[in-house]
Amino acid sequence: MKIKKLNVNGEGLNRFFGPLEARIMDLLWSSEGMSIKEVQTILNQDHPISINAVTTVMNRLLDKGHLTKTLVGTGRTQAARFSTVQSREQFLSEQTKAVSQGLIQEYGSLIVSHMIDALEDADQEMIAKLERKLSEIKKRNKP
Repeated sequence: MKIKKLNVNGEGLNRFFGPLEARIMDLLWSSEGMSIKEVQTILNQDHPISINAVTTVMNRLLDKGHLTKTLVGTGRTQAARFSTVQSREQFLSEQTKAVSQGLIQEYGSLIVSHMIDALEDADQEMIAKLERKLSEIKKRNKP
């Protein structure tokens, strides 16, 4: 699933989601699934928030394809439980890959140059991984 808007000034999940969406996704990633009421109860501990606000945002996340909804129980005890479609790691991997590929396609050598400059602050393990990957690419592209 593709994020339609990227907040370049946001940090962490706030680059991909609004603040409340990010908090809800974070809660659901750390659980086996939760009801809207369970999410609202936890969020309410930090800041007062209405059940309607939580319902609206969780249904939007469902519509966007980030959540699934399962009905549990029967009759009057039936409740909806929400869980994430992807793990946090899968989501971040997919989104950062899409952003990186988009930047490279649109800005080519300029973005690659900036990424290389950013490596000055990278740890040695990351640099070693990059060197291995570049070596693999060179071998595959060798005539």
